[in-house]
Amino acid sequence: MAGHVGKLAAAVALAATAVLPPAASAHGAPWVASWAASPVVGSDIPWSDCPAGRGLRDQTVRNVVFLSAGGGSVRVRVTNAFGSTPLHVGRATVAVRAAGDAAVPGTLRTLTFQGRPGVTVPVGRELFSDPVRLDVEALSTLLVSAYLPEATGPLTNHPFTAQGNYLAAGDRTGALSGGFADTPCWMVVDGVDVAPARRVAGTVVAFGDSITDTASTTGDANHRWPDFLARRLDAVPGRTLSVVNAGLGGNRLIADRDEPYWGVAGVTRVRRDVLAQTGVTAVIVLEAVNDIGYSAPVADLIAGHRDVIAQARAAGVKVYGGTVLPFKGSFIWTGEREATWRALNDWIRTSGEFDGVVDFAAATAAPGDPATLDPAYDSGDHLHPNDAGTRAMADAVDLAALLRR
Repeated sequence: MAGHVGKLAAAVALAATAVLPPAASAHGAPWVASWAASPVVGSDIPWSDCPAGRGLRDQTVRNVVFLSAGGGSVRVRVTNAFGSTPLHVGRATVAVRAAGDAAVPGTLRTLTFQGRPGVTVPVGRELFSDPVRLDVEALSTLLVSAYLPEATGPLTNHPFTAQGNYLAAGDRTGALSGGFADTPCWMVVDGVDVAPARRVAGTVVAFGDSITDTASTTGDANHRWPDFLARRLDAVPGRTLSVVNAGLGGNRLIADRDEPYWGVAGVTRVRRDVLAQTGVTAVIVLEAVNDIGYSAPVADLIAGHRDVIAQARAAGVKVYGGTVLPFKGSFIWTGEREATWRALNDWIRTSGEFDGVVDFAAATAAPGDPATLDPAYDSGDHLHPNDAGTRAMADAVDLAALLRR
């Protein structure tokens, strides 16, 4: 596997071409990323009715997205990162959410792309809309709608959201509400930037697997640990940061999974999912438990973390290492894998190779048993934390260290 990590350099370089550099400012103010979702190739998922595998035609997807930072202007990133044909978006809108699929009256804005109401996104690319004036609050929710008039083929998406989204026949981008059915995935859109208040000085990216993506948190409640971190940072007086979630359920750090909906390896996707986020100044890395579940050697996991550190440092981004949560008693646990977990976490805590450490493992461990998830934080599978567990994870982040210039 160590050889596999080394061979990923070319793939990382290729991934860098997938994102167009964002403009530096909007209406004179710098942008920050306020919401993001890591994309994967469209495919059928046996237990999900997300339609991304077969794609859409003459349909409108309405994505529900939770903002970590507010501002006076927004722009939306549409994605064809994993498409096999150019993606034609006929019309797109953004609005503040009232409830369900309903927009707050007076907030619906038509998005344009270089002044045009539609856009064709080339294969492997992501494009930002033009800025639109829209006052949005931190910790508020937007509806981002996109109409796909032509057959898309398999559609770039984010499959596991802990958030209900919406799908309708025809062009419903201009509708305040109604005509939509539920869909579980985010499609077409994978980022929202805001032109924030001056005190929001950049973006911190939470990079990881399902424990960052959704864990086993309550649906439609925004209780992922990056959401709780966003609430803490929003409450800070003075200088602060926005937060975006680059978690991806089932993802591995050092290797691709066979099933495409788990995404490409973390060392490959860090370029797009972390370093291309607007205003990124720091990343918190929490990924490797799925690799441990595949019995990856600790030396390979350390090499994978060093790869991420090197990429981030080259981009001027600070890197905080997150210790891997306890998982004794879960379906992936063995004595040998626990030994790998202990060795990796010891290296994260003591190597000095990160700009700082977030000890998620210590924050979520059962009293007197560091290898087991605290029952108060256990969703029931002894691997994924519940709402209380994700809150404890967010509380483990040292905000003073994160905000230090």
